[in-house]
Amino acid sequence: MADVISRGRTARSDLVRWLAFSLLCAGGSLGLAWLGPVVPLPAVVRGVGGLFAILILPLASLLVPVLLLRRVPRKKRKVAWQLIVPLIAGVALGIFGTGAGDSVALADRGVSGDVVVVSADYSSTNHCELRTVDGRDVSPSLSESDGCWDSTSKGDELQVRYDPEGVASPDDGHTSSNGVLLATLFGAAVVMGTWGAVRQSRWDRAYDGA
Repeated sequence: MADVISRGRTARSDLVRWLAFSLLCAGGSLGLAWLGPVVPLPAVVRGVGGLFAILILPLASLLVPVLLLRRVPRKKRKVAWQLIVPLIAGVALGIFGTGAGDSVALADRGVSGDVVVVSADYSSTNHCELRTVDGRDVSPSLSESDGCWDSTSKGDELQVRYDPEGVASPDDGHTSSNGVLLATLFGAAVVMGTWGAVRQSRWDRAYDGA
């Protein structure tokens, strides 16, 4: 009986511990990416935050549960397949979270107006360099998904929302915040990350019969 109670307490402890860790990783990826354009943060801080959001935190969600396998010899360690989900979802949260932050920033401090296409790059994903009609450069460039279409060319006039701070990417006013997608990615990262990490802990204890 005491052994059953002990195992139950250990299972609950694992669940709470790894749930908190998964929330930290997924929430950190989304929050850091979203805050960059919304605040707006300086370029250096945004760069560091983006590195954590897109790379470090997603990798941590996979590597930390594996590295905490203390009883299992290194050559015999394995990775629960569930942990692949928070890795991929975390990267996506970092990427799409920035887009959601851009939308919020433009809704808050964005300026709508006519701009002129200074140049257009179609080498991979379309990017259009813009300038206001009174000659001020608009930064960053306009992306394909936000209105820089294949039919757009140098000299065209467009109506866009742009950030006077030069942080949030401009758009044509029809960009979605991807709220449902972000919620789905966040939920998947937390649920699967917790499940996978709990499995890793069980394998570790089971290796030597603890």
